[in-house]
Amino acid sequence: MLTRQLRELEESGLIHREVYPQVPPRVEYSLTAEGRSLEALIRAMFDWGTERIVRMRQGGTEAERAA
Repeated sequence: MLTRQLRELEESGLIHREVYPQVPPRVEYSLTAEGRSLEALIRAMFDWGTERIVRMRQGGTEAERAA
């Protein structure tokens, strides 16, 4: 599953896969410029999730309180 997702990210141009011809085999992944362009979006999603956890620990969400 992980390999499939990494391949999809590579095909989409979001990551670069570097294979080193050695034993045991070694592969390194890095973000491309296109992948790095998603950093602000991913950071915003992380911040939203962190804030949501804090709100839930302080008494739940509005929907939960209304139920």
